[in-house]
Amino acid sequence: MRWKRMSAIAVLAAAAVAAWWFTRPAYAPVPDTIACLVGIYRLDDGRLVDLAALTNAPALRWRLLDGRSGRLIRATDGRWQKRAGWGDTADTTAIEPGSCASPALHFEGQRGQRLTFTEQDTRFSGAGVSLAGRLVLPPGTEPVTIAVLVHGSEAWSAISHGYFQRLLPAHGIGVFVYDKRGTGASSGRYTQDFDLLAADAAAALAQARRLAGTRAGRVGFAGASQGGWIAPLAAQHSDPAFIAVSYGLADSPLAEDRDQVVLDLTRKGHGAEALAKAREVTDATGVIMASHFRDGYERLAELKTRYGHEPWWQDMHGEFTGDLVRWPAFALRWFGPFYDEGTSWTYDPMPALQTLRPPLLWILAGADREAPPEETRRRLLSVAGRGNVTLVEFPDTDHGIIEFVQQADGSRTGTRIAEGYLPLLVDWIRDGRLGAGPYGRARILAAGGQSPP
Repeated sequence: MRWKRMSAIAVLAAAAVAAWWFTRPAYAPVPDTIACLVGIYRLDDGRLVDLAALTNAPALRWRLLDGRSGRLIRATDGRWQKRAGWGDTADTTAIEPGSCASPALHFEGQRGQRLTFTEQDTRFSGAGVSLAGRLVLPPGTEPVTIAVLVHGSEAWSAISHGYFQRLLPAHGIGVFVYDKRGTGASSGRYTQDFDLLAADAAAALAQARRLAGTRAGRVGFAGASQGGWIAPLAAQHSDPAFIAVSYGLADSPLAEDRDQVVLDLTRKGHGAEALAKAREVTDATGVIMASHFRDGYERLAELKTRYGHEPWWQDMHGEFTGDLVRWPAFALRWFGPFYDEGTSWTYDPMPALQTLRPPLLWILAGADREAPPEETRRRLLSVAGRGNVTLVEFPDTDHGIIEFVQQADGSRTGTRIAEGYLPLLVDWIRDGRLGAGPYGRARILAAGGQSPP
């Protein structure tokens, strides 16, 4: 979930500017010098390397199907600075993306040829908004599986920055990618209202089928993070042939904050008594968030008086609780609405999951700090008996199915995508079942949902 941190400067500035400036996502178009290099390249040895534009710098992220990844940052002198994984360590990988005049990737002694696909840009109507979409199909005329990419909580253009629109077509899978409302070329205001976002996703599925025509085979949803809430809900208003979810939650957004706080305190060595008290706090902050900053302040003030002096209090962070306990009630009442993005905080995903009919693949990150997996694992196993759920977990990975190194202070630096994750996702979406693998260290917890290809 995406929650805007309430910094002191931002709160002071909120008094002087309109709310629109706080709720509108920041988005800068990809520079031409970067956009011209974006693509997926097949190396002489057959491997695939994707180059995707990053959202916060004139930079590229490269990815291999095996999960290795790094950044290429364009310096002011035009040279490329290489960084390994998601950290700031210099990368020794031999990679040169070329230039706009000659976008010829060289990677570890291999030359890369950029792949081309059939692309069709479109606009379609969501729930009261005009959305920008793109259908990407692999070469050929035969029907293919098509994945409608359901966004996470990001506030950037999926069309400009998403890499699955190339990775999946490179493996024979069609893709429909669209900019969520309020981002990129789509109209409307950015929101995290799940009902609106699910209606948009259902409209995207219908548009994908219409555009693909006779090439539309099995058409379904593939989403990550927040997409785990949106895609099953969208299925109630459409007829997807499958749903694939990565590192999402089968619990409420409020539970995400609660579970993150538990992790915060557990990492700091606090015991059961502190966790029980913190649960009272997250219940109170949850009321404030769910009421969109209208209610719940008296209870939070009472708890602050009772527990605010105890050592565990300052160790609470979570999705939003750490912010809310550090600000006085008047600041939250006045300025909290500037940060309100209409999130469906109390949404319970279980009714949608319990009635879901199409095959469902759900991939958990076993050490996920943003979407702690324990309750989601339990809930999905409880519905797996219907036979349509494939549940897979990659141990020792964080949000994004990303492996990491952990520092002495508990912070993490992502090193790579877990080996096997991308091939597993490709196989299941394309073929309707898991293949022979291997899929790295993946643990298959439930093996249903094996639809015919």
